[in-house]
Amino acid sequence: MHGFSARRVALTSIAAASALAASLALAGPAAAVAPATATATYDCGSAGVGTVTLTAADSGGGKTIRVDSTDIRTQYPLKANTVTATLKLNKTSGGATSEVRFSGTAHAAAATGDPISFGPLPLTTGSLSDGDTTDSAALGGAPSETNWSLKLTVNKPTGSFSSYCTATGDQSAAFTW
Repeated sequence: MHGFSARRVALTSIAAASALAASLALAGPAAAVAPATATATYDCGSAGVGTVTLTAADSGGGKTIRVDSTDIRTQYPLKANTVTATLKLNKTSGGATSEVRFSGTAHAAAATGDPISFGPLPLTTGSLSDGDTTDSAALGGAPSETNWSLKLTVNKPTGSFSSYCTATGDQSAAFTW
């Protein structure tokens, strides 16, 4: 075996497997969100009204939500990572309700009329602990600068502008973190 004995190869394999098992045991369990995916209806004005799919994840190092919709479409071409998407959700913890926000600039380039797809968006405002729940809260009235659940800010060299969406109903199921 070119200078390696069968015994040496076996001992090396056992040592590597033991090191892997020990590192997995020390890493602890990964945090989970239930359910991982939920839907809600959002009104985004001229961009469309329809179902938005929210996909939540908790890697242990960060809580994120992805926002996707085939009903709501881009209104103009977008270069990759030029739109800051901010999602506001109601948080319930120990009977108290507050707000959390997930925000980031993570998306592929899109042509006019493409379905929206943003994220994963990291938790940027508020905190979430095990057992907390988050939900899209139904808002009355038209989407605006002061009345929104999802804000999309297009960042261009000449300036930025925002589009707003409101959740028109609660999620199909609240996320439990």
